Amino acid sequence: MTNEHFNTGLMQFLDRSPTPFHAVANLATTLSEAGFARIEEADRWVIEAPGKYFVTRGAASLVAFSLGNDPVVEAGIQMIGSHTDSPCLKLKPHTAFTAHGYCQLGVEVYGGVLLNPWFDRDLSLAGRVTLRRGDELIQRLIDFEQAIAVIPSLAIHLDRDANNKRSINPQTYLPAIMCLDNGDFDLDRALVERLRNDDPGLGEVEIVAFELSLYPTEKAALVGLRNEFIASARLDNLLSCYLSAAALTHCSAANNCLIVCSDHEEVGSASAIGARGTFLRSVIERLTATSEAYARAIARSTLVSTDNAHGVHPNFADNHDDQHLPLLNGGPAIKVNSNQAYASTSETAALFKQACRAVGVPVQSFVSRTDKICGSTIGPLTATALGVKTVDVGVPTFAMHSIRELAGSEDAYSLYRALAWFFGRRE
Repeated sequence: MTNEHFNTGLMQFLDRSPTPFHAVANLATTLSEAGFARIEEADRWVIEAPGKYFVTRGAASLVAFSLGNDPVVEAGIQMIGSHTDSPCLKLKPHTAFTAHGYCQLGVEVYGGVLLNPWFDRDLSLAGRVTLRRGDELIQRLIDFEQAIAVIPSLAIHLDRDANNKRSINPQTYLPAIMCLDNGDFDLDRALVERLRNDDPGLGEVEIVAFELSLYPTEKAALVGLRNEFIASARLDNLLSCYLSAAALTHCSAANNCLIVCSDHEEVGSASAIGARGTFLRSVIERLTATSEAYARAIARSTLVSTDNAHGVHPNFADNHDDQHLPLLNGGPAIKVNSNQAYASTSETAALFKQACRAVGVPVQSFVSRTDKICGSTIGPLTATALGVKTVDVGVPTFAMHSIRELAGSEDAYSLYRALAWFFGRRE
């Protein structure tokens, strides 16, 4: 695989995955095509080694694993963790309303959204809907794909201080305009019509509930004079989901390897399908059978938590520690925080550096300024829940949590190569 081929696949995945539901569905397709068998949490598991399997929870989180010849208890599991969600604008349950001749959608801010870039963008709508068909409740993914909404800015003529001190009221400034009010707009009907376009045999259904998000229709792209950068929505953290799945599908058949892609990281991971939940631990317990076997396996395991890092922005360099300035295309960054916002230790950082060195990939370090509070990842949460040795790493990124983020066009492939080595693939 070349860097160009890798980035082509990455950008296609980003474009096809406007929500965590779509991301997991696309990961499931990739894994199935690579020979991984789908299993269900509610079923009795019959796992064979060697063997390749994946399981989902809530349609937005996924665990996949490849078992080698050595028992999990004796060899442990090499694990990679990432998250499927990104900050965005989600529709409220009673979302549609009219005002001054326009049909609008009321939204709720999900996660730490950088709000200004959402104005004046071509927006579409995607997510999951629950339908009633007769006495049956069914679920379907939906994606309008084309631009159907916009959040227009207020003209500067009406707010001369807009560039100096305008603050955004998310309740009143962010409702999206969807169409003119002709007296016949019905969002439920529009959703059903869209679903029927994808499935003409759907039959008579009615909308019961939905989880829908607005998203920008602009496609992922290589930018820069020499295509040095990749620009896209949801780089944080679908980039990591894609490369972890790529590493797993190419892992050594002799090793025990696992990826976990969890939803709700951007809002604290406290859910049944988030990293604070029981999903990953439950899977490993089912692979080890007893508490003794579980403890022995975890003691021999390592987790690489992959989540984007902050690259040093040349216009805002004073927001970084002068000795820790990750550059885009300078290689993945090991994230360190002495207060355990990141789970890296000297032992686990050394293991990751060894992987990078083995494949000739440069490696950097990220530490927040001492006078600033840093973010966190699923790394400390998973390390706490499992007791597993963990290192936090990520691709340096600009405009994190914006509607369109920027990363180096070489870094994702570099991190993939290091993780493939970590999974036992020797190139």
